[in-house]
Amino acid sequence: MNATTNISLEEYAKMEARIGRLAGLDYGTKTIGVSISDTMQTISSGLETIKRTKFKNDAARLLEIIEEHEVKAFVIGLPLNMDGTEGPRVQSTKAFARNLANITPLPLIFWDERMSTQAAERALLEADSSRKRRKEVIDKMAATYILQGALDRLAAL
Repeated sequence: MNATTNISLEEYAKMEARIGRLAGLDYGTKTIGVSISDTMQTISSGLETIKRTKFKNDAARLLEIIEEHEVKAFVIGLPLNMDGTEGPRVQSTKAFARNLANITPLPLIFWDERMSTQAAERALLEADSSRKRRKEVIDKMAATYILQGALDRLAAL
């Protein structure tokens, strides 16, 4: 890993111009939800859900997204337990980030994702989405919530 790989949002705010897209990732056991920001880093939008297969294939798609959207950094949801401790899902997410760091020099920023999936689910229920539709979009919606939280904090720095 290079020195700038895992950084805080505060470190990112100091080192980068605030122009360029960020990508939000909701790393799950079966899928990776992906969201993307606008170039001014103010609004997050759901992009896609990657069905996980092998890391090589998943990473290839993420590299395509970097190129297609000129991504400057990744914001990766960190699934902490409700009491703030780290469980097995955090270890899995950090392992994924370590592997990702080996293939891209982009900064990786962890963001506390507690409640992001629940917030996305609530929003979809309020929109009266069908169960099938919710299942199709929940991961990219969770990624959108993760990235939007980071963008809102970045704007306040």
